[in-house]
Parts: sequence; C-alpha cells; structure tokens
Amino acid sequence: MKKIFTLIGLVCLVVSTHAQSVKGYVMDNNQPLETAYVYNENSKEHAHTNQLGQFIINNTNLGDSLTVGLLGYQKTTLVLTEAALQNTLIINLESKAFVLDELVLTEPIDVLNSIVKIDLETSPINSSQEILRKVPGLIIGQHAGGGKAEQLFLRGFDVDHGTDVSLIVDGMPVNMVSHAHGQGYSDLHFLIPETINNISFGKGPYYANHGDFTTAGFVDFKTKDKLQDNLISFSAGQFNSLRTLGLFNLIDNKNSQNAYVAVEYIETDGPFESPQNFSRLNVFGKYNAFINNNSKIGLTLSHFTSQWDASGQIPQRLVNDGTLTNFGAVDDTEGGYTSRTNFNVQYNTLLDNDIAVQSNAFYSNYNFELYSNFTFFLEDPVNGDQIRQKEDRNIFGFNTQFKKDFYYNSFDVTYTSGLGLRYDDVNDIELSHTLNRKTTLENIQLGNVNQRNLYGFFNAEIDLGKVKITPALRLEYIKFQYQDLLSETYSNLTDSEVALLPKLSIQYNQNENLQWFIKSGIGFHSNDSRVVLNQNIDNALPKAYGVDIGNIWKPTNKLVLNTALWYLFSEEEFVYVGDAGIIEPSGKSERYGIDFGIRYQLTDNIYFNTDATLTKARSLEAEKGNNYIPLAPDFTLVGGLAFKDINNFSGGINYRYVDNRPANEDNSVVAEGYFVTDLNINYNFNKHWKLGVVIENVLDTDWKETQFLTESRLQNEAQPVEEIHFTPGTPFNFKTTLSYSF
Repeated sequence: MKKIFTLIGLVCLVVSTHAQSVKGYVMDNNQPLETAYVYNENSKEHAHTNQLGQFIINNTNLGDSLTVGLLGYQKTTLVLTEAALQNTLIINLESKAFVLDELVLTEPIDVLNSIVKIDLETSPINSSQEILRKVPGLIIGQHAGGGKAEQLFLRGFDVDHGTDVSLIVDGMPVNMVSHAHGQGYSDLHFLIPETINNISFGKGPYYANHGDFTTAGFVDFKTKDKLQDNLISFSAGQFNSLRTLGLFNLIDNKNSQNAYVAVEYIETDGPFESPQNFSRLNVFGKYNAFINNNSKIGLTLSHFTSQWDASGQIPQRLVNDGTLTNFGAVDDTEGGYTSRTNFNVQYNTLLDNDIAVQSNAFYSNYNFELYSNFTFFLEDPVNGDQIRQKEDRNIFGFNTQFKKDFYYNSFDVTYTSGLGLRYDDVNDIELSHTLNRKTTLENIQLGNVNQRNLYGFFNAEIDLGKVKITPALRLEYIKFQYQDLLSETYSNLTDSEVALLPKLSIQYNQNENLQWFIKSGIGFHSNDSRVVLNQNIDNALPKAYGVDIGNIWKPTNKLVLNTALWYLFSEEEFVYVGDAGIIEPSGKSERYGIDFGIRYQLTDNIYFNTDATLTKARSLEAEKGNNYIPLAPDFTLVGGLAFKDINNFSGGINYRYVDNRPANEDNSVVAEGYFVTDLNINYNFNKHWKLGVVIENVLDTDWKETQFLTESRLQNEAQPVEEIHFTPGTPFNFKTTLSYSF
C-alpha cells in the first residue's frame, strides 16, 4: 500500500518539461467530447481528450496540421497559427452517421469498445434485459418473475448473478458482496436504458482499475450528461405488459450547466399461468456544471423499486407427464421486493501541472426480500421448503484516479494511479424457512455484515510508436466482519485479507488495419463474509490467472474481425447452495477457448454483427470424466442485422444461441441449449413522432431460459428425484411503442 501511495504522490508532483505544446477542448454544441483523437500530421504526435474534452499535444510547431476525429463525428483539420500556439483551442465537431470505414485501429483508446459504441448506435437498447446483451459474448437469463438480477454467462462461466463479472455504473459498484441471495449479486434494473451514454467492457483479469469480481471480465456503464431532446413514450404488449417513460431536460443545454430527469414505470403479468404481478418504478436525475473550463462537477440521484410474484423453477417430470405446462407452477407463492436509492457525486479537474483528476463519492441504500422454493417438500413434507432471503444494506465509497502524460525523447508514457474505498453495512441479513410468505418457521441465518475494501493501483502506458506496453499493479485490502444474531452468546467475527495483483499488456499496431495484443494478469473474486468467518476458509480472496492473445483486423473498409485465444486458471470455484445460504468452494479449475467477432457494414444503412465463444471448462481436482463444470456453456453465439434511416424505417433482427451444456460433473445430465430470435422495427413519422414494434422470440421457440439440476420432492412423492428444474423462456411476445420527442 505504501508503494502505491508513493507512486501516486510522484505522479502528482512531476511537471511536464516539454515547452512546445498545444492545449484545447473538443466540443459538440458546448458539450465536451471524451476520447476524441487529436493527431499532428507533421510530427505524428497524438493525444486523446479526457472527460472534460481537454487535450494536450506536444512537439507542435507553427504551420502544423491537426486532425481531430471521433466515431460518429465529422473529422476536421486545422492549421496551427501563432494565436493557436499561444491560446487554448476550442474545436467543435459535427455529428454524423457511423461509418465503419472511418474506423482506424490506431486511433481509438480501445478499438473493441469503439465497436460496441457502433453497435449501440445502429441497434439502440429497447429494454433493461438488452443492456448486458450489448457486451460481445455475454448471455443473460431471468428466472424469477423479472425481479431478480439476471443470471450471466461469459467465457465458459456460469456467473450466477455476478460472481465473476464486475458491473459499474458511473463509478458506483453494482455487485453486492456477502449478499443474502448470492455472492456478487448484481441487480442492474435501476439503470434506465435510454439514459446510457456509453458501455465499456473488458474480458479477463487484466485491468488495474477494476478489482473484486473481475475474473471473467467487467462492464462499465456511463450515463448521459445531457439529453438531445425531451422524450415521452408509451409501450403496450401481450401479457398485460406496459411501460411508460419520460425524459425531460431541466436546463438549456447551451449553457455551462445540464440537468435532466428520467422516469420509468413497467408492469406485466408475464406468460405464466399464475400472474407475475410485476411492477417497477425508476426515477433518475442528473446535474452537471462546468467550472472555469478546467473542472466539472456532477450530481446524480436515483431511486428504484420493484415487486413481483414468481412461478419458480419447475421439474421436468411434471411437464413430461402432462401435469404442468412450461408456464405452470408447483409453488406460485415465490416472488419478492427490492429497492435501491443512489446518490453519486462526480468531480473531474485538470490541475495546473496538467494532471487529470477523476473522482466520485457515492452512497446507496439497498433493500432486498426474496421468497423461493427450490426443493418443494424435500426438507419439510408438511409445510414445504419455502425460504426467505432478506437484507437491508448501506454502501459508502469513493474512487479517485490521477492521470499524467510524460513525453521523452523516443517514447511517451501515461501514468495512472488510483485509490478507493468501499464500505458495506448490511443489517439483518437473513435466511429463514417460511410458509406462504407470512409465517416464519425457523431462522436459519440472521446477522449483520460489515465489509471494508480499500484498494490502490498504478498503471503505466508506455507508447513506443507501433508498440504499447502497459505494466500495472493493484493492491486490495478487505476486512470481513460478521455478527451472528442467532448465537446464544455475543459473536462478532473478523478477518482481513490482502491481495497483490500484477498485470501486463502489450499492443502492437502492425498498420492502420491490423492490431495485435497480449494481455496477462491476476484478478480475484471475494468470498462471502459468513462463509469466510464461520467456516475458517484459508483463501478468502481466491485468484484467477489469465492470458489473452489475439488481434483486431480490418481487411476491407467495411469489415472488422476480432479474435482472441485465452486461458484462465481459477484457484477456487464457487457453488451457491440457496436453501442452505452458503457458497461452497469446489476446487481449482481452468478454462480456455477462442473469441471471434465480426462487424460488417453492408451499406451505409445496414450493419451486421456477430460474436462467438468456444470454451472448454474443467475442474482440476476431479478425475477425467467427472471434471465437467455444471452449467458452464461451451459454445455461445450472439449477433444481429440492423438497418437505419431507410425511408424513415429502422430496426433489426437479433439472435442468441447457447449450445447444450453439462448439468452435472460427469455430463450424464444435459441442460438443453436454445436458439432465439428477436425482431424490432421503428418508423419515424417526422422529427417528433415515432412508432416502434418489438417481437421477442419471433419464431415462438420452446426454450428453457435457466436450468438447474436439483433434487426435489413433491408432496405426493415418497422419494426425492434429482433432475432438471427450469424456468421457461419467453414465448412469442409482441409489444408496440409510441414515442414523442420535443
């Protein structure tokens, strides 16, 4: 920790000694543009804008030509005059349609994230379920009436609700440590799709600015600072479904301040025979102000609440004998309630010595109550096995990072250092045996969790021209504390762990159309405080060791291909046992595979994308043939064809495929795969009115969205049966949306 703070101090103290430099801002209608590319055609120096739209470019002389560009904007070139060298430049870019042939692999900070930006522009998000599907290769599944966090699949991981993928929104963590339902639980439903400005992601444990749960990867969301227009929309569809949305500017965007509010309300009964009675309310407000051109402050306040009923996972035997349809229920008293209130303060500034500072401080209040019945009458043949998982949580934290560019004779270095704190105060975290949601039969677990996570990191990006080398180091300190309220005597258990996580990445730009990369690093996912302290687990922060080797290739102006061979070794696998409220470690594992992606622009208005992942996932502590990792997908395929602005029409067709996968360790039971296709079409009557149609599962495929191998017993059964229990996927589902923007 001392070394990291020393490095941070060095970054803050050093002042650039290069004399001939140009400073400026890249803007869009007085709003800053982040990650714009600034290139000196004469000296070949380049720079990128920060969150304030600022850039500094060195080795500049009178008469040099600067080219400034950003995907989705018209490039501009200007000649440096004497006034430009002595004053701060203000460069305004005009927006335009995304054109893939303008993507130069050497220009963006991260090419793959630029590709996702194109995906977002050509195929906008229509629902909260689609948010995570924008991440190449990420598969999601819902299995509790629409109210629980989605189940995630990435790179051969059944991530459950977030054990191996970290999710962040505007610097606020989404994953919940020591959660009542499962470690890493990540409920993203508080994020309104239309407020998303950018999605950045990374696969593997290679990123020093991301910590806990970043083993398979991370997804980082940034919300919009401003709205282009006000918007009111109303959606209605099958199964008594409706959604209303309002987005409203509160301040004129031409000023140095922006403010808007977004309100979303959703309800549906779903396709189930027992209505879901699902409802969700989201309110989101954001304010930004620019101070003296060098600083920006942002305030965000949001509240989300949701409640639902659920039909639960049904056993295959009842469907096979005709007792139930796919949309029936054994116990339809499942369901729950959840809410989250967030307050976030963001501050960005450029210090006098050209050190860029990016900070945020946040507070979240989170409530969760879930009723489930996985095993029916296995444990209690009279009352049934319904359980309640419940908690009341407060989260406090901050993140700060410093970034500084240094220019040496033959190379440039960008130093980034950061530190942060997260504190979780979880009260009355509970697992209880219940009856009909009303009667508590037994408290199985009840206690208070306090967990502190302090971290620091240092990252050096060494630019040698065609080669970029990025060594990094992250230090984590976590203190676990659990007070058992069921203990007859006072019990307040504590433990602390430290992890040192090195990273190294190398990037080689062979030319403007071919980029190679090698990434390596160590990441980790923490364990539940209750498991760490009650079971005396030695390794509370099991590590993951990863390597990626691949390239991004643009063989033609309209085609981009990305390929990666990867390997990941995990010190520990986590298996969640819901009815016992524990996470069981199941030993070491390894995964390796290949990722492949295609982006092809057929015309200026038609865009094709697809991403495939082939994976082999195996346990290393079991005999061959009994070493399969249950529910780990070995092949996934997602993609779509989108069109835009064709005679006022836009839309697309999207597909996702998951292959059959093992449901147990010897692969004797298989979780069936599926291929599902969705369709959307929009028509713009004019600049104000738009009509849209969305059809989920347009082919009306019979599919299982989530599946588990579970031992259960029905009330009339003498012996338990172990078999697949599943939640059915959405059948053909039609909905229409009418929108008015002004």
